[in-house]
Amino acid sequence: MKFVILYGTESGNAETVADDLVDELSADNEVESIDMTDAELDTLTPDAFFLVVCSTHGDGGLPASAVPFAELLDAERPDLTGIRYAMFGLGDSSYETYSRGSERIDERLAALGAIRVGEYGRHDASDGSLPNDTALEWARDLVSTLDDVAAVA
Repeated sequence: MKFVILYGTESGNAETVADDLVDELSADNEVESIDMTDAELDTLTPDAFFLVVCSTHGDGGLPASAVPFAELLDAERPDLTGIRYAMFGLGDSSYETYSRGSERIDERLAALGAIRVGEYGRHDASDGSLPNDTALEWARDLVSTLDDVAAVA
């Protein structure tokens, strides 16, 4: 399977999560990791499954590297029919806007026709766990679900 991991980060946490996901999935899959700053619309093709990892900045805002991607989606409004993705958000539940940055990207992708698959993954910085550990567990569960769907198809 081909995976593209799109990450949006402010302080680098989402990037380290993306790096660990690449390491986890590369043994059996084709995997590419792209900072949302560098993402282009031709990256969004139905032949890949997208894992989107995005942090939240400030009071529920997008992290700096996700802003250009969000602006590109808003300006170009591409038809994302056929695109499947899963979402993993990073945030801190002590804030009312916990994980809102990832939700803002999720809303844009869904509004343009992309379909989110699987459980919405989240890491809460307040719980003392490492985001990478939480993301790897989430990805393992997600990929096993994708394998089940592929076996039935």
